[in-house]
Amino acid sequence: MGDKLKHALFNRGPIRSVGVVGMGYVGIPSAVLFASSPAFDFVWGFQRNSPTSGYKIEMLNHGENPLKGEEPGLDTLIEEAVDANKFRCTADFSQIASLDALTVTIQTPFADVERLEPDFQPLVAGLTEVGTHMTAGTLVSLESTVTPGTTVGLARRILEETSGMIAGKDFALAHAPERVMVGRLIRNLQEHDRIVGGIGASSTERAAELYRPLLTKGAIIQMTATEAEVTKTAENAFRDLQIAAANELALHCEAIGVNVYAVRSGIASLEGEGITRAVLFPGAGVGGHCLTKDTYHLVRGAATSERSSDYPLTKKSLFVRAREINDFMPTHMFHLTVAGLGRAGKIVQDVKVAVLGWAFNKNSDDARNPPSAPFRQLMVQSGATVRVHDPYVRPDAVESLSDDIEEVVSDADAMAIFTAHDAYRSLDALEIKKWMGRQHPVVVDGRNIIDPDLFIESGFVYKGIGRGDKNDHPIQD
Repeated sequence: MGDKLKHALFNRGPIRSVGVVGMGYVGIPSAVLFASSPAFDFVWGFQRNSPTSGYKIEMLNHGENPLKGEEPGLDTLIEEAVDANKFRCTADFSQIASLDALTVTIQTPFADVERLEPDFQPLVAGLTEVGTHMTAGTLVSLESTVTPGTTVGLARRILEETSGMIAGKDFALAHAPERVMVGRLIRNLQEHDRIVGGIGASSTERAAELYRPLLTKGAIIQMTATEAEVTKTAENAFRDLQIAAANELALHCEAIGVNVYAVRSGIASLEGEGITRAVLFPGAGVGGHCLTKDTYHLVRGAATSERSSDYPLTKKSLFVRAREINDFMPTHMFHLTVAGLGRAGKIVQDVKVAVLGWAFNKNSDDARNPPSAPFRQLMVQSGATVRVHDPYVRPDAVESLSDDIEEVVSDADAMAIFTAHDAYRSLDALEIKKWMGRQHPVVVDGRNIIDPDLFIESGFVYKGIGRGDKNDHPIQD
């Protein structure tokens, strides 16, 4: 089997043309990085011309960046790739037939967390297009985060059925998960080690050939496809677990009446001789596309495996418990806001609430699964009017979103900070109070980015995640 694939790859020659399926936060920077490398002659970006995402095609083909957050280097790379005639975006998937290698960067959310049922429909549609048009000797690299076993199972089956070819024999198949964070996409793709797992040695090496030209500092780490899937889901599950530990510590500190950030600094001071007690920062909740669902892919991988365990991995998963804690934090923000309103002599019905930050990550336009969304829903259900400010997110992302902060906070009874945008670090307490027009407006800081004392001295009712030392402060006139 391996010999036939080696022969097919030899006949194909070095990878010179690349396609990237899915023009999102991973696909766009990956495509233009491929295009910027002298190792490749041309790169196609594939994007469905849908009502929600079709606008990206024209923007990219004009050298414009459809991602509106701060992404150092990305604007320049897009413009240069288009000007050099090395990159083009299209909805015509028949162009796949001319390509040596394809990467698939399609989202893989969960349709039902309780039943561990992922929504693989977009992924299946993308793989079907790839299989329908690809030719012998093509490399298909699945970058989407998936349930362990998907590459050798679902993905392989779809590609074989639609192409009429055999993976590992007629074409190469690998899983090479992205490891990027919004706000540093280019740097992460170049500097992070790249996990590459093929369904066989020839597939793995072909995928390594594809990604090696992108790396400036990172190395290629080779393993099996399933090991690569577990690596990706596990590293995100571990980070989610670390955040949950910080969030639970913050809740304990609020109950005890101390400052979680002072406690965090004290814990972090214990280091040396192999000792480390690093603690992440607590906050208003975890958002985005990855951490909110990758734990469930990992747990589903164990649940659907043919192998058994002597421990109930899915029923008593520590990772799932961490997810529950992080999912609770927007509800906690709601409780803090209600408590703050109570201290100001108001009830939640009929009040006006300003939400600062709809993107889940600072200085980004990524509004996928933001923790501000469940908070807003709880507020609206309780009878409050909610307005949202974000300087980066598209105004159609949510009702009553504006990039004019004065408009959003004017006449508001409470202001809840959900995103650590740099713009919110310099908020002027007296100016905000004047706009809000309340004797004792409420401010709830979910990211610890404002000085509590400045707002308390200005007459605000302050509440903050983990700020047990401040949450019951005397109200000042």
